[in-house]
Amino acid sequence: MWIFLALLIVPLIEIGLFIQVGGLIGLWPTLATVVLTAIAGTWLLRLQGSGTLRRLQDILREGGDPRGPLAHGALILVAGIVLLTPGFFTDAIGFLLLIPPVREIVIRELAKRITVQSAAQPQSAGRGHTDDVVDGDYSVEPPVGQDVPGNSGWTQNPPR
Repeated sequence: MWIFLALLIVPLIEIGLFIQVGGLIGLWPTLATVVLTAIAGTWLLRLQGSGTLRRLQDILREGGDPRGPLAHGALILVAGIVLLTPGFFTDAIGFLLLIPPVREIVIRELAKRITVQSAAQPQSAGRGHTDDVVDGDYSVEPPVGQDVPGNSGWTQNPPR
């Protein structure tokens, strides 16, 4: 229901803002403002996204908890999507999401509503203690002088 309301209300807000801003500054300045905010938002998105990716790589290299950079990265992605959507309201939301303290507040509020469950995976052979694992190939050979079930007899030595 929330998605339906957002898909209904956000375009109405954008249309109203386009009419108001267009009435104040005119058609061409309004369109130029929308294009310039999309360009500026894309530049900021690349800058913030690459910084978050570097932080994520550093944390993973150190074996730390990647949840923070992943959450920031997800919100930066959302910011990029709404910044590329034409409109003043979506641009305002996108630019707000590019501010790290605002993202922290959003992450904190979303964390209150999200429950994370994890499942432990059992240790498999080859993980953990590798000194007690033996790797090898085997084949089953019949005892000498006995036929293999299903054998035609052509490959066995004749009986004595």
